[in-house]
Amino acid sequence: MKAKLLAHRKERNEDGHITELKAWIVPVSEHTPHGLKYSVVYIVNGVRVIGYDNERGKGDHRHFAGLEKPYSFISMAQLVKDFNADVSRYLEGDDNESDL
Repeated sequence: MKAKLLAHRKERNEDGHITELKAWIVPVSEHTPHGLKYSVVYIVNGVRVIGYDNERGKGDHRHFAGLEKPYSFISMAQLVKDFNADVSRYLEGDDNESDL
């Protein structure tokens, strides 16, 4: 089975910041135990400031405040909720990773 695109959205807000989500349905494997490959990013001035993805070899993980940490994937809906919460925190000026 080839990867099947599930979703792709790219938006630019009034400040020019970019939000992009890509998700594919893929075969279940040791690298994609939930059968999904995904990437969601928030880009400011050409720099990723927030990101969630499951790059092969790294598994599910999250980028925030310049740090990369494992992420416990539950569902795409929860992923979007967590990502949006991080974007809100970033926009409010709270980039303290220790709170997460």
